[in-house]
Amino acid sequence: MKKGLLFFSLCTICINLISQNIVEVQSLSAVDFLNSMGAVSSVSRRGETLEGSIECIRYTGLRWLRGGYEDNAPIEDFISLHRETGALVCYGLLSGNSDLDRLLNGARQLAKAGALLSIEGPNEPNNWGVTYQGERGGSNGSWMAVAKLQRDLYSAVKNDPALKHYPVWMPSETGAQTDNTGLQFLTIPKGANTLMPDGTEYADYACCHNYICHPSWQGLHDNQTWLSSLPFKECPVDGLYGNYGLTWRNKFAGYTDKALETLPRVTTETGYAIDEKEGVTEEIQARLYLNLYLSQFKQGWKHTAVYLLKGRANEPDHEKFAFYTLDYKPKQAAIYMHNFTAILADPQPVKSPGRLAYVIPNQPSTTHDLLLQKSNGHYLLAIWGERFGSGGTDAVTVRFGKIVKQLNLYDPTAGTMPLSKSQKINSIELEVSDHPVILDIEL
Repeated sequence: MKKGLLFFSLCTICINLISQNIVEVQSLSAVDFLNSMGAVSSVSRRGETLEGSIECIRYTGLRWLRGGYEDNAPIEDFISLHRETGALVCYGLLSGNSDLDRLLNGARQLAKAGALLSIEGPNEPNNWGVTYQGERGGSNGSWMAVAKLQRDLYSAVKNDPALKHYPVWMPSETGAQTDNTGLQFLTIPKGANTLMPDGTEYADYACCHNYICHPSWQGLHDNQTWLSSLPFKECPVDGLYGNYGLTWRNKFAGYTDKALETLPRVTTETGYAIDEKEGVTEEIQARLYLNLYLSQFKQGWKHTAVYLLKGRANEPDHEKFAFYTLDYKPKQAAIYMHNFTAILADPQPVKSPGRLAYVIPNQPSTTHDLLLQKSNGHYLLAIWGERFGSGGTDAVTVRFGKIVKQLNLYDPTAGTMPLSKSQKINSIELEVSDHPVILDIEL
């Protein structure tokens, strides 16, 4: 091809891309997304067995568990689970506990075994309260005891040679503060006018229990998981804004919207209980959970734990949240999660993920997308619908900036094998409703 013809050809391609609004999108490592996916578990207590928990993790492909010493599960059981599955542990102060020495001792053992993910502050002090150094706090009283406990936890971790490189997560439900102790900040900024002094360091990550339903937002809605993951005041549930932007109980000012957008954050409890009256069947719950992990990750949540991995013997009513029944029968959510993680599975993370040019013209407001990349170079484009309230489907077209050598279409609600295989195409048409499909793209 002559130089002039080559220039004309390249210009034509550029004009075509611009006319279709096709832009290059930065991908993320598929392993990073998989590593974000976790669940709450007692591992070997409250009706759970170590062997059962190992099998649940192996089957679902979840990468981490939220636990603590509240359930008195031996540290050795957490370590055994890690050795058998690779799953990591967020180890925290659950349900009113405040024994820092015990927490740190367990965390050191987990760290030595390579099983520690993070250390979490008090669980829902609004419900459980804490007693620290003889001072009662949280619930409907002053939250100074909670603040001092979290401050000392953070300091102890960062001054511990074995733990200092591990992230500390905030208490959950800091939006319930009765007095302004500054727990709506990771580090209290200058001039915040809080009861604790400026510069007080609490944590590396904000922590929320942004369940995808709320007493003020009951039933099924379009964009159920997407809206629940929003970092701003438009979030209709108990989310990031109500805990770190403007506290939901007494309206103490925290971070600006701009700061909330990039605030490091995790979720240690979320989910939706099966409720036939609200239309949440086992099937709908399973689809919600697939979308939930995608929405959370796309909107900046580093880690997300669904409540629960398995129903608990001492709380049988909570089985309706779980992936597994009380007798370890996998619910539809577990089956779909197995398919989902199997499709996305990758032996190693991508150090420098690439960019893919694509566009979804006239993208419906209930359709969302996340671009990942595998270590073999393939791109994984997850596209999910959130028509939980209105029902129905959307006809969606994905256009690519170049000819795709091979495209395999997967649906985790249908299994782990491709539904279709296409070669040398530059677009694909899809029907999107209330769950994800995955495009495996080889350029």
